[in-house]
Amino acid sequence: MKERKSAILGAAFLMATSAIGPGFLTQTTVFTQKLLASFGFVILITILLDIAVQLNIWRILTMSNLKAQDAANKVLPGLGYCLAAIIVLGGLAFNIGNLAGSGLGLQVLFGISPEAGAAISCMVALIIFWMKEVGNTIDWFAKVLGILMILLTGYVAVSSHPPLLAVVHRTFVPVTIDPLAIVTLVGGTVGGYISFAGAHRLLDAGVVGQSNLHKVNRSAISGIVITGLMRMVLFLGALGVVTAGVELAKGNPAASIFQAAAGSLGYRFFGVVIWSAAITSVVGCAYTSITFVAGFHSKLLENQRLIISAFILISAFIFIVVGNPVRLLVLAGTLNGITLPVALAIVLIVSRNRDIIGSYRHPLWLQVIGWVVVVVMGAMSLYSLVSAFA
Repeated sequence: MKERKSAILGAAFLMATSAIGPGFLTQTTVFTQKLLASFGFVILITILLDIAVQLNIWRILTMSNLKAQDAANKVLPGLGYCLAAIIVLGGLAFNIGNLAGSGLGLQVLFGISPEAGAAISCMVALIIFWMKEVGNTIDWFAKVLGILMILLTGYVAVSSHPPLLAVVHRTFVPVTIDPLAIVTLVGGTVGGYISFAGAHRLLDAGVVGQSNLHKVNRSAISGIVITGLMRMVLFLGALGVVTAGVELAKGNPAASIFQAAAGSLGYRFFGVVIWSAAITSVVGCAYTSITFVAGFHSKLLENQRLIISAFILISAFIFIVVGNPVRLLVLAGTLNGITLPVALAIVLIVSRNRDIIGSYRHPLWLQVIGWVVVVVMGAMSLYSLVSAFA
């Protein structure tokens, strides 16, 4: 019972902190610089779409008591293996970027090299997965660092004195609407492995069945609200700095926001925030990616911690030895965008299969919104894929 209570909020924070990585910080800063106060509208629409996506995925998987790859194999034999391969390969590439971000955070805080910072962060992640109560440890870790990130970024937002009236106005009456920004943020928040982080955590904790439906709903919505809150406070901080006329550093615009708003203290805060964002994403990515393969065989399940450890160590080794392979990360981003519509379509098909879903009846409005997201994200993902290889 205690494990389940911890998992409900823990799943929300695991999903949220998995989404809030180094890319999240840069993405939010860049779009704020481009759209100014109208970016508030993008955030609002993104939150609503993200809630719809997560309610579809979390409800259907927990009601069927199946992880995504197992549900996919029941829809079409072999489909789950393909989905697992995409998730794991994309997750491995992103974990290289996450460890790079953690290394940068420790460099800001202690002046060590990014490689040394990544090695230390790798050890922190390994210790978490080898704790006796690993599920509760992951929940606790995600909660504490998630709250810390929001508080520190909130301080920066207040210090930058953003134009709040303009934000409220343009959130509902934007000067410009940028569909690409909306699609990018949706893909970055609930794309790839992030889509399943919280749902798989709830499944592992036994939060399944219609008796737990209200808990699943609360956890899914909480995860998106936490992510949206972090994006909103970062947006406010960035907007205050940008409207004051500060020129952001192209190489690291997010660091410029923290430093311009709160000086050297703000720069230290940036180090804490990017390390927290990166290390929680390492944990969330490793955990979720391996849940896609551990269930395929009893031996894999028995050695799940070893497999997760190998996943983290390989990510760290590639970053330390090879560096931060930009093309690999770009390809991983494209895979993330493609994975969301494919995975969501599979889950929506599962919701119509009584042999899998049982007596649960999935709401029509959620199905309609889900298919709209599938079509829009699918079209944009194909466009991005063609552009990447043009």
